[in-house]
Amino acid sequence: MPKTTKSGKPKKDELPSTLQKSDAKAQRTFAKAHDAAAEQYGEGERAHRVAYDALKHSYEKVGDHWEQKEQRGPSDDRAESGGPRPSGESQEGVDANASKKHLVEVARRLDISGRSKMTKDELVSAIKKENRRESRRNR
Repeated sequence: MPKTTKSGKPKKDELPSTLQKSDAKAQRTFAKAHDAAAEQYGEGERAHRVAYDALKHSYEKVGDHWEQKEQRGPSDDRAESGGPRPSGESQEGVDANASKKHLVEVARRLDISGRSKMTKDELVSAIKKENRRESRRNR
């Protein structure tokens, strides 16, 4: 099902709940990438993966919504590997390539305890866990 109207605006009721709570540019990025992928590959999981990949290049998931990253680029090792079968584990929208300082700030905003003593990998895992919790709670 197309995620954009004929005029190119995203259909908010067709977007995932985390995107419905995000800014208009994030919604447009996801919707246009999804529609282009659905046209090329057909509706389904592949179109959604392409749309999320496009979104994660410029946005990171913080709690139950997406926020623009300070610097565009791949968000994790899986996104960097590219290709039809990327290797590595997805970090679910957490910008694992960001600085530790940035990850600590995101963890602070999500009120993750013990964040100052965590390694970068522990911060990414904790943020992923809290993002899932926030998304479940706000559906």
